[in-house]
Order: sequence, then C-alpha cells, then structure tokens
Amino acid sequence: MVKANGPQQPHPNLRPSARDFDGRSPAQAGPEKHRRIHRSGRGRPSIPKQAHLNLRFPAPAQVGHATDSNVKGAAQRKRFTFERFKMTTSWSDRLQNYEDLPANMDGVAMKKYRREAHHRVFVNRSLAMEKIKCFGFDMDYTLAVYKSPEYESLGFDLTVERLVSIGYPQELLNFVYDPTFPTRGLVFDTMYGNLLKVDTYGNILVCVHGFNFLRGPDIREMYPNKFIQRGDTERFYILNTLFNLPETYLFACLVDFFSNCSRYSSCETGFKDGDLFMSYKSMFQDVRDAVDWVHFKGSLKEKTVENLEKYVVKDPKLPLLLSRMNEVAKVFLATNSDYKYTEKIMTYLFDFPHGPKPGTPHRPWQSYFDLILVDARKPVFFGEGTVLRQVDTTTGRLKIGTYTGPLQHGIVYSGGSSDIVCDLLGAKGKDIIYIGDHIFGDILKSKKRQGWRTFLVIPELAQELHVWTDKSSIFEELQSLDCFLAELYKHLDSSSNERPDISSLQRRIKKVTHDMDMCYGMMGSLFRSGSRQTLYLFRAAHVLMPHESTVEHTHINIIDTESPLATRNRHDLDFKEMESKRHQLTRSISEIQPPHFFPQAPQEITHCHDEDDDEEEEEEEEEEEEEEEEEEEGRRRRRRRRRRRRDC
Repeated sequence: MVKANGPQQPHPNLRPSARDFDGRSPAQAGPEKHRRIHRSGRGRPSIPKQAHLNLRFPAPAQVGHATDSNVKGAAQRKRFTFERFKMTTSWSDRLQNYEDLPANMDGVAMKKYRREAHHRVFVNRSLAMEKIKCFGFDMDYTLAVYKSPEYESLGFDLTVERLVSIGYPQELLNFVYDPTFPTRGLVFDTMYGNLLKVDTYGNILVCVHGFNFLRGPDIREMYPNKFIQRGDTERFYILNTLFNLPETYLFACLVDFFSNCSRYSSCETGFKDGDLFMSYKSMFQDVRDAVDWVHFKGSLKEKTVENLEKYVVKDPKLPLLLSRMNEVAKVFLATNSDYKYTEKIMTYLFDFPHGPKPGTPHRPWQSYFDLILVDARKPVFFGEGTVLRQVDTTTGRLKIGTYTGPLQHGIVYSGGSSDIVCDLLGAKGKDIIYIGDHIFGDILKSKKRQGWRTFLVIPELAQELHVWTDKSSIFEELQSLDCFLAELYKHLDSSSNERPDISSLQRRIKKVTHDMDMCYGMMGSLFRSGSRQTLYLFRAAHVLMPHESTVEHTHINIIDTESPLATRNRHDLDFKEMESKRHQLTRSISEIQPPHFFPQAPQEITHCHDEDDDEEEEEEEEEEEEEEEEEEEGRRRRRRRRRRRRDC
C-alpha cells in the first residue's frame, strides 16, 4: 500500500440526516433510492473490503439512473437523469437509505467517485479494515516528518565536517546540498565510483560519475552488458531510505572533486595523490562510517532537537488520527531511535494546548499508544530480535534483566522482536498493519517474516502525482507517438520482408521521454525511467502502479501546502532558476575552491529507456556527430565567404 500524503483521519460519527437527497427526505426520494445495509453477526455494519483508512467527507458524487425511454422508429433511446447526492452522513447511515442494487444494470450511468489525489491511499490489493486489530507505526519519516531540504542539508554538512576532521580536503566544506540531484533507490558501485539507476532486473538506466552523466559507449566500457548483479551486496550498495539522500549527493561530490582536482590523478577504480592511492571502495567505507558517526555519536540529533520547528513538521491532525485508531484497535510504536530522542520528538509532535480535538484536555503522547518500543533495530526486529528490556522513563536508562511480564499501558520498552509484539498485543500477523517509510526495513521484512499487512509512506509520491497531472501534455504526446508507431506496423506480418524506418520516431520518443524525466529531477522519477520500473519497485507487480492506473491526467494543482509532506514538493523544476539560487547558496569556507560546486542537468539524452539494440544507439550517435560536423563545416564556409567579401 502506498500513499501520497500524511495519514488521513476518519470522519467523526455523525447522526443520520433526515434529508439525504437534494433536500428531500428518504420517503420523498422514492423507494428506488433506499438500500438495506448488510450486518455482521456482531450486530454492526460490515465494512467493505476496499475501505480506505482516510474516511473524510467526500465531495458530492454523480450517480445516474434511467428514468424513462422513448421509442423513435426501431431505435430506443434512454434518457438519464443525474441526481446529486449530498454526502452528509457517515457511510453506514447513507447505505441504509438505498435499496438493493437492481439485477440488471443496463441503462444505469454512474461516474465513480474518487477523492482528490493528495487525499487518497493507493492500494495494491484489497484490505478488510474491520479485521485489523493493531496499527503499528515507525517514527522517523512516518509520524515525525522531517522538513526537506533543511534536514538533508544538516546531515550533509555534518557528514562533510566529519570527513574533513579525519583528513579529507578542506575544499569539501564548500559543497552545498542540492535537492534536485539525488533520488532514492540509486545504487553506488564501490568499484568504479558510479551512481546507478537500474530497473527491476539490474539493467542500467542512468549512470553518473561524479556530476557527469555518462552516455552509452562510456557505460559499456565499464558494464559491457549494461547490467549489474544487484545481489552482489559486496560491490553494490542500495541507497533506499530518505536518510540516504545526503550521502547519495555526497558520493557524487567526492567523485567529481577527486576526478577533476589537479592535485589528484584519476584511475579506473580510484584516484592517486603521489604514492598514495585511494580506491572508491575505501572512500565509500569512509562515508558510511562518517554517516553512522553523525547519526549515533555526532550532533545530528542534538541539533535537530535544538531547533525542532526548523527540521520537524508538526501536524495538528496527528493526535486526532491516533485517538480514532485507538477507539477501534490497538496502536503501537516501533522505532529504531533511542528513548531520549524519541521522547523529545514525540513530545513536540503532541505539544498542543488541547487533546485530539479542540476543547478536550491535553494528553501526553504515551497515552495514544498501547505499546511503545524504542531501539527496535529493524530489520533484525522482524527476525530473531533483541532482548526486551524496560526503560526507566525518569532517567532514560534501561532496567537490567529481560522483561517477562504482561503488557502495561504507558510503559516504554527497548528492543524486542515482532514475535514479542504479537504476544503482548494478543494478535496474529494478519491482524497487524505496520506503517513505515523503509521499503526494506519496514515493509518487505515485516511482510515476509511475519505476514503483517503493510502501509508504505512515500513522500515523493506527491511530486510524482504533480508531474503525472500537471505535465499531461507530455504524456499525451508520448501516447500520440506510440499510436504513430503502431500505425507503421499495423499491416505487417511474418511474410513482410521490409520493416518501416522508425529511427526518427524513436529519437522523438526518446527526446520526449527525457523531457518527462527531467520534470522529476536530474535522476528522473523514483518509480520509472521511461516505461521501465526502477529497482525501488523491484518487488512490485509488473503492472501499473495504483496511482498511475487510477489518477487521470488532468490539469489540476494537487499539491497540498498544508500536508506534512509538502516540503518535498518540487513544483515545476526550472533548472535555470535553480542555477541562480545555487550561486546564492555557495560558500567560501576554504580558500581553495572545488572544480564544480553543483551538478548540471543533462542537456542531452543520457537516460537509457527502452532501447535494447546498442548498435542502433551507436549509429544514432555517429549520425549526430556527422550532423554536428556538417553544421560546423557549413559555419566555416560562411565565415570564409564573409572574409572574402570584406577583402574585396
């Protein structure tokens, strides 16, 4: 399950309205407008399997039904009347006002209601919410949404400072984090120092060395088959999480600096400074060690807590969401963060003068959870786990010994495992839905090892939907080009000896696809490159993502500025405008400047999409080079003619 925005809240229980249909009472509306509701054995309405988590007031839906028919000659025409139903009561009360559906739906015109895209939860399969007994949450980037790019910039700066403190060049301090460059799901090749964007199977879609986007021939020199073994974890490191964004950009900065600085000479697998050799593998290990140091021993958490308003989004709807969940199920928190940091973050998130609703008394954040686990050490948490210990909330220290007692409300635990969670909450795997942002540590492991239902929070989905709708003209052009391509092959079969020349059409498709990729950022979409799925979705079904198959290409602004995730919305990326802003961000901490401060958006097609014939790509590149040479020769001839005229 993926979502485009912060967790939504169900609407409070309201009493049925006596006038549900255009101001008329149910009796006035007629018997055809009523429908009996099916009740479960427990005497309450059964919830549909497709029930969404966010049960807000929907906008009025358009439902049409046939009213009469007129016969003209032999043809029968049906006239439809559309009724605008006022959605003014809870869904269960509204269903009681409907008759059973007619056996024959012929002549019934109905437009399916969909919420606005940024208020929707997208599902890969149906989910019976009435069967969920426990809601589990991660904290970082789920309940606690960190502001972008402020938080990534902080992590980037602290990591660079750590590298300089262990001997890296002072010039690195001049680099400033650029949010338009990195995206999640990239792969770092520790042998050649490249950042790779690969598809589901490991085929290379984008290859970047430092700030240099490589083209086909350069890629094939290092990867002859344009393919990597993504299972080779010793060589390839997958940057899956939002915490990885700063180091993703840092890898590019370091490789570009050492490749272009005159003091160093580049080698295939690293760089040299006199008799000293530094491999990309060693550089990678230094960066990983620096990142871990910043997170666990450095000042990242301290600086975050010192200025929570700058780095953490505070959503007033969060207490209301958790309180409503707690009315129908148990709620637990399982985070990898330590207790002291968790206490300060969660206290800030629930620091309101009132409780879940205005007018209700304030409640401490612990009261919203039935079980609280810190230091969870996911993904180990979903396997063998660690020792379950109790936290002394007064001192923040752990009590000695393993906790073996029953679940106590308000008690904070450290460590544990998913099996212990099930035992304490009295639930089985499928009774639990776990909500997190880490596709591997939160989602895949919990589903594979425990059978938990999963809810993946993807902040970038808001930007993906924005491009999907706002740039509809690009998608329409691609669709038109695809229709032209189909027309060329329409009447061909196995007896055809010649194939149509589609080279110009293919170049046009590549150009339009490249323009579309650049709308997302320099690395393109998190989910796709052209029509090919990225490694980030390597466990997804080979079908359209739910947000692609159910959201129309309409010119609407779907960006919700009040959303906790709105800080990640890039709106329309204008790289020229970004260039001017970058100059304002540059800093001169060191007298010696790095060769390049920022990456440049590729002006030519460097993203590999659907072509499989490398020879055709080489021929296209040769044709482009020949065209450039002819244009240059033409310019030289014109200059010679102008000089001869001046001499005369």
